[in-house]
Amino acid sequence: MKQQAIRIHDRYDELNRRERGRVRTRTEFVLGFMGDVGGLATLVIAEEGAREHPGGRPALEHELADCLWSVLIPTHRYNVDLERVFHRTMTELDKRIDTRLSQGDTPGT
Repeated sequence: MKQQAIRIHDRYDELNRRERGRVRTRTEFVLGFMGDVGGLATLVIAEEGAREHPGGRPALEHELADCLWSVLIPTHRYNVDLERVFHRTMTELDKRIDTRLSQGDTPGT
């Protein structure tokens, strides 16, 4: 997935150079990601039946793919080993959850 994402990113750079004379900065790219997340939130709300949205399930799937692309590209541009840091972060979260669960405290006791 990452290689395909990078290929599409490089093609967008080529297109933006041709049409605008420059490529999007990393900051502009992340701001675009924020817009994608907003679009995803709208589609999730629609999927849950709380509002109408044209496009239905295919639009939700498309936006999820856009969001994934928008995560893969900054990992490339900032030279982050996403697989390594994902596993490290999930291990840290797992330990925190284990600690809290082992405390045996339940709300209201």
